[in-house]
Amino acid sequence: MKPSNLNALLKKFLQYKLTVAFAESCTAGLLASEFVKGEASSEVLLGSVVTYHPVAKQRLLGVKKETLAMYTAESQQVTNEMAMGLHKHLPTADICVAVTGLCGAGASESDEKPVGTMYFTILHENRAKELRQEFEGNCDKVRQLAVDFILEHLGELLDHYAEQHANDAIVTKIEQS
Repeated sequence: MKPSNLNALLKKFLQYKLTVAFAESCTAGLLASEFVKGEASSEVLLGSVVTYHPVAKQRLLGVKKETLAMYTAESQQVTNEMAMGLHKHLPTADICVAVTGLCGAGASESDEKPVGTMYFTILHENRAKELRQEFEGNCDKVRQLAVDFILEHLGELLDHYAEQHANDAIVTKIEQS
């Protein structure tokens, strides 16, 4: 994401007084690293946990061993549990984002889940938005595309948040009239 776009995203977070936290697997901290390049990121980002190995996902985020065994570490189900575990440890985060996926061969790839498949969960206001996207390129390219994808979706979420709260304000004003 261009620095100007990242700064605009951070301004939206500040405007709506929202915070964010990340649980990263295959992006290995790149999401947090890119996010903090923006102005005032320290007022928005509560933290980021890198849980690259399944054991770290279990111990740090509470991902169930059964979920990992049944669906693999690179799955939407695991990503959902990562986001929920993150929110449990950082309940003051308004938005929790989790990402996992396949950057290279040797994991759980298949015809239905080729290398480059990434899973995302964005948890906000007790609702989880699940996303699956396939990217092409080497590991570094896939990681960068995944980070850009998340940042774009956070921008969309904040735009929707603004619309919803503007509509709520109008309804409240009408009700008070």
